[in-house]
Amino acid sequence: MSGRSVRVLGIDPGLTRCGVGVVDVAPDRSARLVYVGVVRSAADARIESRLATIAAGIREVLAAHRPDVLAVERVFAQQNRNTVMGTAQASGIALLLAAEHGIPAALHTPTEVKAAITGYGGADKRQVQAMVARILQMDELPKPADAADALALALCHAWRGSAGTPTTSTGPLTPAQRAWADAERVARR
Repeated sequence: MSGRSVRVLGIDPGLTRCGVGVVDVAPDRSARLVYVGVVRSAADARIESRLATIAAGIREVLAAHRPDVLAVERVFAQQNRNTVMGTAQASGIALLLAAEHGIPAALHTPTEVKAAITGYGGADKRQVQAMVARILQMDELPKPADAADALALALCHAWRGSAGTPTTSTGPLTPAQRAWADAERVARR
């Protein structure tokens, strides 16, 4: 990072609730909350309408807060195929919007985010919320968990990633990151 703060938009992708959080992080790792919210779409709406709602909400945040970089939770594996599909679709919308706005995007695994925020990759939602609130000096825990996760993603990226590049971390890859990289290599063949 250079001598100035970096503004990061974190996105916890989801179709029903898509968490969005914007933080400014200084070179000394101190952070300031800029914005936090959730973009919601109706579960009974058609998929194209839901994705348009998510896109409109993210566009509003991009226009209002003009982040330097966008960090998105990497969809890795979930038991429910419908959930993972919706999460992947919302993630794709976020990545597309980053490209349209000319800002770099980065992907971070949930384990990577939890480790960066709490020091433990197996932390639960409440622990992540508590640490995000503490780091950002919030009087209350950010709610819902999607909003806290979006802020955690933004903080993780500012602390672990390079603010101007789409890399996911500066150290060795976690087992989940290695598995993801292997899967991406196979998919490109």
